[in-house]
Amino acid sequence: MVRNVVLVGHSGAGKTTLIEALLTATGTVPRTGRVEDGTTVCDFDEVEVRQQRSVNLCVAPVVHNGIKINFLDTPGYADFVGDLRAGLRAADAALFVVSAAEGVDGLTRMLWEECGLVGMPRAVVITKIDHPRAGFDEVLASCQEAFGDGVAPLYLPVDGVGLLGLLSQRFYEYGAGGRTEREPDAGQLELIEQYRGDLIEGIIQESEDESLMDRYLSGEEIDTKVLIDDLEKAVARASFHPVLAAAPGVGMQEILEIVTQGFPSPLEHPLPEVTTTDGKPVTHVTADPAGPLVAEVVKTMSDPYVGRISLVRVFSGTLRPDMVVHVSGHGMADRGHEDHDVDERVGSLSSPLGKAQRPLGKCVAGDICAIAKLTRAETGDTLSDKEDPLLMTAWEMPDPLLPVAIQAKSKADEDKLSQALSRLVAEDPTLRLENNAETRQLVLWCMGEAHADVLLDRLSKRHGVEVEKVDLRVPLRETFGGKVQGTGRNVKQTGGHGQYAVCHLEIEPLPSGGGLEFVDKIVGGVVPRQFIPSVEKGVRAQMERGVVAGYPVVDIRVTLYDGKAHSVDSSDMAFQIAGQLALKEAAAKVPTLLLEPVDQVSILVSDEFVGAVMSDLSSRRGRVLGTEPVGTGRTLVKAEVPELEITRYAIDLRSMSHGTGTFHRSFLRYEPLPSHLAGKVTADSA
Repeated sequence: MVRNVVLVGHSGAGKTTLIEALLTATGTVPRTGRVEDGTTVCDFDEVEVRQQRSVNLCVAPVVHNGIKINFLDTPGYADFVGDLRAGLRAADAALFVVSAAEGVDGLTRMLWEECGLVGMPRAVVITKIDHPRAGFDEVLASCQEAFGDGVAPLYLPVDGVGLLGLLSQRFYEYGAGGRTEREPDAGQLELIEQYRGDLIEGIIQESEDESLMDRYLSGEEIDTKVLIDDLEKAVARASFHPVLAAAPGVGMQEILEIVTQGFPSPLEHPLPEVTTTDGKPVTHVTADPAGPLVAEVVKTMSDPYVGRISLVRVFSGTLRPDMVVHVSGHGMADRGHEDHDVDERVGSLSSPLGKAQRPLGKCVAGDICAIAKLTRAETGDTLSDKEDPLLMTAWEMPDPLLPVAIQAKSKADEDKLSQALSRLVAEDPTLRLENNAETRQLVLWCMGEAHADVLLDRLSKRHGVEVEKVDLRVPLRETFGGKVQGTGRNVKQTGGHGQYAVCHLEIEPLPSGGGLEFVDKIVGGVVPRQFIPSVEKGVRAQMERGVVAGYPVVDIRVTLYDGKAHSVDSSDMAFQIAGQLALKEAAAKVPTLLLEPVDQVSILVSDEFVGAVMSDLSSRRGRVLGTEPVGTGRTLVKAEVPELEITRYAIDLRSMSHGTGTFHRSFLRYEPLPSHLAGKVTADSA
């Protein structure tokens, strides 16, 4: 029997501390909360040790009453949402961790709604109940307001040393000797009665026994075992969400009881959609160890000694060492992850406990394991039987929207950079790598500033590659500001064959998106037929190089209306050069415009931040197109914003919306850059 439980909550809520307390309470690790090599169980990564915060998904298995529980600790900072998504994918239920000193944040609210949409069972653990600023009643009220119906406490904390059981009506005291149980005193009984009625009514409302409410309202005392049975069923159905309390050494047994008795096993939790590799639906896959193999790589890690380690959730079948499996792609080629369709041999299996790996003989449906040295499989890939290749529906991964341009510090770093970046991309599906041919920059598209800092730290410390950030260049365009004529004369007489080509061009601007329209108006053969394409080729080449600031020229009509040729010295190359010279001469006679890319932006934000977002968009030269409500308490703001103004919008929106805002951007069109900005760009390029 297995349970897979992901811990969700904001940074600093106490998820990692809770995991280590659960490991200690079950005897999985000593009371120091450390594994064999002396490192803490979950914050073992070199970045986590230096920055003292979780940035990785961490698996911590424990055994309680014969049931294996895989606790999945996730980062609480929005920049590392990729690992959070991986934890949600691998889990069958979630513990939402809320600090009694800090309450519920906006990101936690959003994740609660997301789990609700997919029917994931949830419970709430209020941590730090012994903190000087702890306010259990206030935080409980904020949880009930934020998470909605079906949220009620099972236990009440008493002075950070014990818990009052509302159903059992017992006091559980934690001390050096563990947990002891006794009758509550008069004051504690009064407190129990204050909360117990609401809890019982909440459980009965979710009961499948429709007569239970009538019996309760008529004054009948409902048997505690009946209430507990109904509670566990409601928790498994995700219709009731118990609230528990925890502090160092307090509340671990109660959490373990809810996880093992209330949360569903993998056999009870619906599987993600499975198809054949060509997209045909498959219905014969269930969470059965004897069924067809379907497993998924939920995270890829890199160890300097072991190499690549793949964290795998087995959804169906049984995975064994030395099996040959089929690796199916995951549809993220746009982020540098190739779509896979290959066979690969599985090496040794292990049960991960943080950084430590404990050998496994097999991994059955519902369990999680680590596989060393899978060379092709990456995060999101499906592993299945090579004779029956299958593919799991891809899980949603947010777009990285913060571009960071980097360059190697030295030639030696440059030689190692490509391989190091390919390893980072394999580990992190939220990272997108772009080699921008136009700006000649290497750009890392990240989730935020902290994400970028971690990536650069890993390049340096793990892969020995030093890079530096450079200013991001936004690809601008040039166009002509009016109708103009230009002449290109390429006449050179030297010994032997010379060069002779003269062309007269008329250039006029086209509407946005017009590209190049080349018009041939030559009459009388003044430019021989075979050289007219040469003129167009030269014009196109010069358009790519630009005529003022070095940016490509767009949206012009070029008319070749006259020229001269020589029977001996004219050539294809001569007329190409003449076409280039004519375009440059014309550009010197008329104002040229710099064009900037404008993006279509959709911003989803809580209603309370709509005003601030719209005001900020105006300050960025944005045009708000409209707003529309989305669900309860959120608004979608649609706008058009110059790309120059939103290169760091991922950071700024997070600050404005307290971490709850999200946005999507897509290229819309080019528009003239304001003259004061265009003048600066032209001066910088001179």
